[in-house]
Amino acid sequence: MFRTLRILIKKEFLQIFRNKAILAIIFVMPIIQLVILPLAANYEIKNIKIAVVDHDKSTQSRELIRKITASGYFKIVEYGENYNTAYQEIEKDQADLIIEIPNNFEKDLVRENNVKTLIAINAINGTKAGLSASYLAQILQNYNKQIQVQMNPELESMKKTSGLEITPLFWFNENYNYRLSLVPGILAFLVTLISGYLAALNIVQEKEIGTIEQINVSPIKKRDFILGKLIPFWILAMIAFSIGLLVTIFVYKIQMQGSFLLLYGFISIYLIMILGMGLLVSVYSETQQQAMFMVFFFMMIFILMSGLFTPIESMTDWAKYIAYANPVTYGVDAIRLIMLKNSGFTDLLPHFAFISGVGIVVIIWAVLRYRKTN
Repeated sequence: MFRTLRILIKKEFLQIFRNKAILAIIFVMPIIQLVILPLAANYEIKNIKIAVVDHDKSTQSRELIRKITASGYFKIVEYGENYNTAYQEIEKDQADLIIEIPNNFEKDLVRENNVKTLIAINAINGTKAGLSASYLAQILQNYNKQIQVQMNPELESMKKTSGLEITPLFWFNENYNYRLSLVPGILAFLVTLISGYLAALNIVQEKEIGTIEQINVSPIKKRDFILGKLIPFWILAMIAFSIGLLVTIFVYKIQMQGSFLLLYGFISIYLIMILGMGLLVSVYSETQQQAMFMVFFFMMIFILMSGLFTPIESMTDWAKYIAYANPVTYGVDAIRLIMLKNSGFTDLLPHFAFISGVGIVVIIWAVLRYRKTN
């Protein structure tokens, strides 16, 4: 068995290293993507284009506009007194929102202590619209407090002696750095994508070039054949993960809080499961095109429903069931927990159990489904 397996593994490595494109996919692509994606992705939205309609043009209205622009989130692209002109900027997609300051803004604010300001937001991009409204509401609230203190100085002393003072403490991410959460998740996504695609295309390639027939008439057992396909890509995927981990640590300066041994122990089992799924796809596919479309279909669902970009807790109930049945969810979550939270093996038992169970099922399925014909 071991001699046959060693020969099959050697044959796979020779075949892989003949194909320079595969080597680039395994070793170069993860580095480029891991460097570019976190730099391009940003949970904050800045440079929000705002059109200002100022009917008052008073000291207080100019102070409000200054507060908005000083926040760093907004950029004025139109300033005037005509609402229709500002609305045309929205229609031309030159502005994201309009703030209309009414006549007598300063007088009503000082005398009546009450004034209304219109905010019209382009909500085609719902996420951007929601964050824009939140940012602007916070700025207006702070501006309102500032005006109240200016008109009633005694409120400053009351503020210091009464009321709730909230001091948030961000555990495991003190500076609220979004990359600290995003980069480990993208690392899990990359090794999933690479190992899944390569394993799926492997047996199909043998079918297309005709070498599968030579293997079928040989005395090689199905078990040895599947392991011979699985082990080389597992080794290469572990190397690709190690390269990505070095980029994570040295480029993004993310300190490893947990155990390297636990991290590699989990990744080794996780990659076996992903490679098994890829091999199962290749067993059912007749051409590389079929395999690519099948992997693309499942990978899109796995990645989007993994909690990498959208928290699972915010999903609808039916989507949560899919997310918790998604093996990539456990991969992304486990890498984050180990790297950022220093979670131990006991904390990750559900992750190990689920990944191991799925891996056993898909590999046995692939072995039983593959039929050698003489």
